[in-house]
Amino acid sequence: MAITCFIRYQIDPFQREAFRDYSDNWGRIIPRCGGDLVGYFLPHEGTNDIAWGLIAFESLAAYEAYRARLKADREGRANFAFAQERRLVLREERSFLETVPSTCRRQPEEPSR
Repeated sequence: MAITCFIRYQIDPFQREAFRDYSDNWGRIIPRCGGDLVGYFLPHEGTNDIAWGLIAFESLAAYEAYRARLKADREGRANFAFAQERRLVLREERSFLETVPSTCRRQPEEPSR
């Protein structure tokens, strides 16, 4: 069963650009460690302190293996330390969602005639 780890971040809105750097770093690290990075999303309009990260995995076991690789990754550890030192993330919540395969990254269909 495919799953997506849905991470909701409460960030310091005055450090939005530093959170962008943190997210950019994950763009290199997560795929290397085995995650299928769907993306990171910064606040644009409305609430200015909520950001999101979505990472897909083939299974919960694949997620667990990814977490072990992430903890062993030098650049991953440095990115966690960067966020802690800057106090970018005020709160982090993780939810694991089952992927509905027929809806995930679906391409447009040709119009019927």
